[in-house]
Amino acid sequence: MKGFGEFQKNNYAGRNLHFGIREHGMGGIVAGLAYYGGFLPYGSTFFVFTDYMRPPIRLSALSKIQSLFVFTHDSIFVGEDGPTHEPVEHLATLRAIPNSTVIRPADANETSYAWFAALQNKTGPTSIILSRQNLPVYDRGEATGIACASNVLKGGYVFWENKKGATPDILLIGTGSELEQAFEAGKKLAEAGKAVRVVSLPSWELFEKQDAAYKESVLPKAVTKRVAVEAGIKLGWERYIGNEGQFVGVEKFGASGPAPQIAKEYGLTVENVLAHAQ
Repeated sequence: MKGFGEFQKNNYAGRNLHFGIREHGMGGIVAGLAYYGGFLPYGSTFFVFTDYMRPPIRLSALSKIQSLFVFTHDSIFVGEDGPTHEPVEHLATLRAIPNSTVIRPADANETSYAWFAALQNKTGPTSIILSRQNLPVYDRGEATGIACASNVLKGGYVFWENKKGATPDILLIGTGSELEQAFEAGKKLAEAGKAVRVVSLPSWELFEKQDAAYKESVLPKAVTKRVAVEAGIKLGWERYIGNEGQFVGVEKFGASGPAPQIAKEYGLTVENVLAHAQ
């Protein structure tokens, strides 16, 4: 018996298909395999190319098919590939599809639970949105005060706070790679004497499935000073930051250049998050 490897005419045991540069076809095949049954298929490509895959993702959602999609290169931090390959509006586009679950994890620990959540979601497509650039892997536990990554299964959670039990002065909310900026800004605000809560919100859809008490425990309504950080457009964030909240994101197309330079030009920096918080 041949090993798994690639599916070919001389290896029907193969588990991998080379779809080629044709994202629409890939999405259709993934949905078709899932519809047939007996498979748990997934497809993967650059996030920007969901433009070509929206119809099969939408079909999976309305048909309640367990299709899995892993998207990489998720923001303007793609850098040198330029604006054609840098997603800006794509998170909002996927979140707009009913019955579609979007998860944008912040580190390797959150990514493992994002995959677990995708395996649990048997009634619709799940898209896991991953970065290109290197990210810190957070040490979680009592020593660091950083919460367990299993909370990804709830969609959002209190990642870190400096004064547990106290009502925070400000909420800093991040997803994916921008949780790092929120966390670093939060630590600086804490050093200045503020009660700070940093919230990781990788999946709006999973968070909205939680009961009102849990959502209130993460994002208390009484705290109106909020800053959200995400390398995408603001559309939809109003529900979490309210009328008094600030948003640090990307409201125009990307550019070609090294990721650190782009971060500075577009304000996706700790310093800019601090400026909005203050």
